[in-house]
Amino acid sequence: MFKGALFDLDGVIADTSTLHFEAWKKLINNYFSAKLPSDLEEKTKGVSRADSLKVILNYLEVSVSENMFQQLLFEKNEQYKESLKQLSPDNILPGVATFISELKQQKVKLALASSSLNGPLILEKLTLAEKFDAIVDPSKVENGKPAPDIFIAAAQSLNLQPLECIGIEDSIAGLKAIKESGAFSVAIGTNSDLKTADLHLSTTAELTFAAVRTAYHQ
Repeated sequence: MFKGALFDLDGVIADTSTLHFEAWKKLINNYFSAKLPSDLEEKTKGVSRADSLKVILNYLEVSVSENMFQQLLFEKNEQYKESLKQLSPDNILPGVATFISELKQQKVKLALASSSLNGPLILEKLTLAEKFDAIVDPSKVENGKPAPDIFIAAAQSLNLQPLECIGIEDSIAGLKAIKESGAFSVAIGTNSDLKTADLHLSTTAELTFAAVRTAYHQ
């Protein structure tokens, strides 16, 4: 039986990933009068803010100074945090609150393994903060996803080994990180690249303790 559950945040607990991309689109339009295509969003999911900006600037074929790079990061985060003000428990994705309750009933420890620096704030807004035993600070992790560092750190924060844990993700970068960490991988979403997970589910509504336990034992 697994002893820990390591959660991504955006697209797994709440659908805040769309808020990220909306903030990027506004920022890029303001500074460069350019529009970002919707298919670029997948490449910015699950990775750090700085890595997301690098993806976007590479797409635009634009170079900026280090000062401008930091300014763009700051302004994007301010726009994103403004959008979080309206966040509430109603924004928890279908089935997730019940799944978390089931894990707690089974004495499974929970850790947040998100690239978002706003993870603690978001969990507070969703009234889920008290459910988590640990929240990894992504700024203290040397390598971001798809490197396994944040999932290894999340397991360690629970005094567990990754092999004793499940990791839950909705991004390709995140799934790679879970696999490299050695944790049991649960991927959520319709992207065909996610089907390489140990357990692949189309939506969070399918995320139940029984489904994960069955797949884990198999």
